[in-house]
Amino acid sequence: MAIVEVDISMSVDGYITGPDLDEWPGLGKGGDSLHGWLQHDEGRRLSAATFAASGAVVTSRSVYELTDGWGDDGFYRMPVFVVTHRPHEEVRKGDTTFTFVTGGVGAAIEAAVAAAGDKRVHVMGGASIVQQALRTGLVDRLRLHIAPLLLGSGTVLFDGSGPELEHLDTVDTPEATHVTYRVGPVSP
Repeated sequence: MAIVEVDISMSVDGYITGPDLDEWPGLGKGGDSLHGWLQHDEGRRLSAATFAASGAVVTSRSVYELTDGWGDDGFYRMPVFVVTHRPHEEVRKGDTTFTFVTGGVGAAIEAAVAAAGDKRVHVMGGASIVQQALRTGLVDRLRLHIAPLLLGSGTVLFDGSGPELEHLDTVDTPEATHVTYRVGPVSP
């Protein structure tokens, strides 16, 4: 069965976007630096290994729209399940199929597990998708890419509740510390 792994970048002070999203759409003021680790060889290798081990992706409608489905080829080259409240026909871009799931994050993860076979399910997206995914009890691992950055405000990743975490691995690169946790039961 597929391992379900949530993967997201955040600042040291726990934000996944910077402040002033209305003036700085996407990742907010200073938020682009959260993903600076992807611009360097070590970060690209980590990201490539993650996608090579994955057989399906779960993401948000916002990420799909902000990236325009990652261009003409769809980028992922695997099934992508887009969590949304607005029904949409399936979209195919190159080797990537985007299926729009209106039944919630749990339904999207279950569909992705079925599609991934023995490969991983890669869950990405905004704080809401990550928080919802962690609350489903369907997530096996959480990987945080912690950028050496203090944003001071923005969109917080954790809202005070969540699962128990057990440290599995840490990889240090000059641009971020990449920490992987095993996800345990959701705390009340």
